[in-house]
Amino acid sequence: MPQMLLELKEITKSYGALDALKDVSFDVEQGEWLAIMGPSGSGKTTMMNIIGCMDKPSQGTVLLDGRDISQESARSLTTIRRDSIGLIFQQFHLINYLTAVENVMVAQYYHSLPDEAEALDALKRVGLEERARHLPNQLSGGEQQRVCIARALINRPQLILADEPTGNLDEANELKVLELLRELHQEGRTVIVVTHDPEVAQQARRTIVLEHGRVHEIRDNALAHQA
Repeated sequence: MPQMLLELKEITKSYGALDALKDVSFDVEQGEWLAIMGPSGSGKTTMMNIIGCMDKPSQGTVLLDGRDISQESARSLTTIRRDSIGLIFQQFHLINYLTAVENVMVAQYYHSLPDEAEALDALKRVGLEERARHLPNQLSGGEQQRVCIARALINRPQLILADEPTGNLDEANELKVLELLRELHQEGRTVIVVTHDPEVAQQARRTIVLEHGRVHEIRDNALAHQA
C-alpha cells in the first residue's frame, strides 16, 4: 500500500455565505508530484493556504503525515509549516536588503541555526553559487525564483508546495525551474504545484482540477508521460 503524506477529507472553507472550497477530498502519496489547476476564483489559493498551514478549513479534516493539522492552533501551524513544508511563491518574497545566501539563511534562522555553508550548498544545487552575494535587485526573475527554491529546500521539508512557480518567468527560466522540480521529485520529494498553465501541470503525475470550489476532475497524466 502506498504511504499517504497528505489526506484531505470533505474540506470546506467559508467566508460568510461564500464557500471558497466545498466538500473537497483527495489524497497525495509520499513522493508524488501533484498539480492543482483551475480558473481564477476556483479555490486554488485557498487550497494552497490550507495545505501550506497558512489557514484552516471551516469544516473537514486535513492529515499531514497522519497528523490532523485542521485542529491545530495558529502557533502550532507555524511550527509545522517551518519544519515540514517548503514554500515557493510566484512573487518570490525575498528580503531586498539581504543577499541571496542571507535570504536562504533566514529560513534556517526560524528552523534551527543559520549555517552559511549549508546555504551556499543549497544555492549551488540551483546553479547560483556565483550569485550568492548579490542582492535580489541584482538578480533576474529566474535567479530570484531559484533562490526561493534553495530557501524552500534548506530545512529538508517533507513537502514542496509551489504557487505558480513559473508565472513570472520567461520560457528559458521556466524550463530551468521545472527541471529543478523534476529532480526533486525523482529524489523522492513530494511536490505540489498550484498553476494555471496546462504545460506545467502536465509535468505532474496527476492533476486536480478545481471549479467553483469543488473538485471538477482528477486527471492521470501517466499516459501523456509515456507518449
